[in-house]
Amino acid sequence: MGDLPLSGVTVLDFTTLLPGPLATLMLAEAGADVIKIEKPGGEDMRAFPPFVGGTSAAFALLNRGKRSIELDLKDAAARERLASMIAGADVLVEQFRPGVMDRLDLGYDAVSALNPRLIYCSITGYGQHGPRAGEAGHDLNYLALTGLLALSCGRGEGTVLPPTQIADIGGGSFPAVTNILLALLQRERTGRGGRIDIAMADAMFTFAVFAYAELGATGRAPEDGAALLTGGSPRYRLYRARDGALIAVGALEEKFWQAFCAAIDLAPDFRNDRRDPVATTDAVAAIIASRDAADWEPVLAAADCCATRVRTLDEAMADPHFAGRGLFGRTVSSGDGVVPALVVPIAEPLRDPASERGAPALGMTVDDVTPTADRA
Repeated sequence: MGDLPLSGVTVLDFTTLLPGPLATLMLAEAGADVIKIEKPGGEDMRAFPPFVGGTSAAFALLNRGKRSIELDLKDAAARERLASMIAGADVLVEQFRPGVMDRLDLGYDAVSALNPRLIYCSITGYGQHGPRAGEAGHDLNYLALTGLLALSCGRGEGTVLPPTQIADIGGGSFPAVTNILLALLQRERTGRGGRIDIAMADAMFTFAVFAYAELGATGRAPEDGAALLTGGSPRYRLYRARDGALIAVGALEEKFWQAFCAAIDLAPDFRNDRRDPVATTDAVAAIIASRDAADWEPVLAAADCCATRVRTLDEAMADPHFAGRGLFGRTVSSGDGVVPALVVPIAEPLRDPASERGAPALGMTVDDVTPTADRA
């Protein structure tokens, strides 16, 4: 692993659950030595079912290739034993509410005095300052408060939850990795580390780019499900086939839209969808509902018009395209169990080539773990 981008970089990971662990997973996959600091008995994600080899499968996926120590951070004597690790670390990532690490004598001022080169990354819902800084929240709250959820959550009995943790991953994990890497580059020039404040809610305004543009230009935010990419256009929406399966249509550009219309034999009167979008949507919906999704698949594929059947996760993992790209070739072991490793967006030449790496077991202490660079 000596030729990987982050070989020789030591990361102390105080995070739990999803945002921080996914960020440090990506660092570990790029060669960093990630040492996870867990409370006695392990972090909460270890208790999340289902289990593989006696360990939470989600925990195993998010912590592949890391090492772990158990430490009671409320014990001053135990915290003191971290001093040598902090002094030799390159990056520290924490995910507590603002002020918690300061009360534990592990805040930025304290640790940077011990290690001025340390890059200290804090991931919280609302950041280190501001009226909401100390407020509790989860992914759904961040989406709700930033206006992103209101763009396409449905109405009445049709309300829906997002299929993934957008703020946790897109507002927490990815910005953390990006900013840590930028800080490492900056440290090469300045010789000093620094403080990174990642607020998961902040990036949700980035995700609302088109609505943000509309509000700025017109003074009006799009209504729920009314914008071009949230259901307001017949060119970009889900249609249900006769068998109940969904067809995802993304025929935004005129050439794709006309190809789609020709493929489903949409009447000419409805092809100018700007004239009456609702009438066109209803006409398309009626046509798609007249046949099973399996009947539509070869027709739409031949038209190459950005229209596809909605697949389940197991169907997607069996797709020759994704399987052929090697997305699922790595595994993570836990006890006597093995599961496919989580797919992470790191280019193949920059990622640890090991086909199998383990999830960290409990039981190790500070004395048992030394940074990779110090090991013979």
